[in-house]
Amino acid sequence: MAKEVIHDLLGYDGIKIIQRPDMFNFSLDSTLLADFVIPLTKTKKILDLGTGNAPIPLFLSMKTNAKIIGIEIQKDVYDLAVRTIKLNKLENQITILNEDIKGIHKKFENSEFDLVTCNPPFFKYKESSHTNKHDYKTIARHEVFITLEEIIIEAKRLLTTKGSLVMVHRTERLIEIINLLSKHKFSVKRLRLVYPKHGEESNMVLLDASNNGLPGLKILEPLYVHENDSYTKEVLRIFNFGKE
Repeated sequence: MAKEVIHDLLGYDGIKIIQRPDMFNFSLDSTLLADFVIPLTKTKKILDLGTGNAPIPLFLSMKTNAKIIGIEIQKDVYDLAVRTIKLNKLENQITILNEDIKGIHKKFENSEFDLVTCNPPFFKYKESSHTNKHDYKTIARHEVFITLEEIIIEAKRLLTTKGSLVMVHRTERLIEIINLLSKHKFSVKRLRLVYPKHGEESNMVLLDASNNGLPGLKILEPLYVHENDSYTKEVLRIFNFGKE
C-alpha cells in the first residue's frame, strides 16, 4: 500500500486532508466547485456524490453549518475520507458513506437534500480504453461505475423542488450536460467557464442547476487559472479563503 501523507487543505487554517499518491488526490476542480457553491440560509442538508477523500465537504464546512453527507464507492478512498473527517473533528457535521451512487436515493427520503454537489468522472469509459478499470485514478476520472445521466437521475430524486445540483465538468461536454439536465427538468441558473489562461480555450465549466426551477441563466465572468506562470489573484484568493 502506498504511503499516506497529511496535507494542509491549501491555505485554510487548521484543515488537514489525508492523501495517498496512488489515488486521485483532490484537485483544482474540487476547489473551484466548492468555491462556486452558494449555500443559502435555508440550506440544511447537502449531499456530495463521489466525494473521494472528502475535499468538497471540508471546503463547504467553512461556508455553512448544514449537515453534509459524502458518498464514496471505493472502500480504501472512503476510509481515508472517514479518517480525514475525524482528524478535523467534523464528525458532527460531515458523514461519509461507502456506497454506490447508483440507487443511493433508496438510502434517503425523496427530496431530502437542498443541495447536491458532484465532481464527476469527466471521461466516457470504453473497454478498449488504455485504462485499468480497477485503478483508483481510472475510477475517479472515467465513467466506469456511473454515467453523467445516472448521476443527474439520482440527484433529481434526492433534491427538493428548486434545490440545486452544482457540478464541475469538461467544457467539451457542455452541450450534452445541458441537454441531460433539461431532459430531467433541471434549469441551469449559473454557469461559469474556466480557462487555463488568457488566450486559451476553456477546459472546465461550473454549473448550478435548479430542480424544476424556472428558466433564467446567468453566465458569470470567466475564471482564469494561470497568469505569467503562476496562479491568478482570484485562484489564490480561493485557495486561501479570502486572505491576501
